[in-house]
Amino acid sequence: MDTTKFKTNIKCDACVAKVTDALNNAVGDSNWEVDLKDPQRTLTISEAVPAEKVISALQSAGYQAEEI
Repeated sequence: MDTTKFKTNIKCDACVAKVTDALNNAVGDSNWEVDLKDPQRTLTISEAVPAEKVISALQSAGYQAEEI
């Protein structure tokens, strides 16, 4: 399984709720997870998806991401 990780500015459960539709549309349900306990607020994508697609989806929801 391919995984890709991103540093994000998603800070809380309410933020996760705001990006859920965008990420579900971009990478599919259950193919992503945000670690809110990690200082980098790491978003892990468990599907082979271009980084640009993930970053664009987050930007459309008002958030930022950087591949790590």
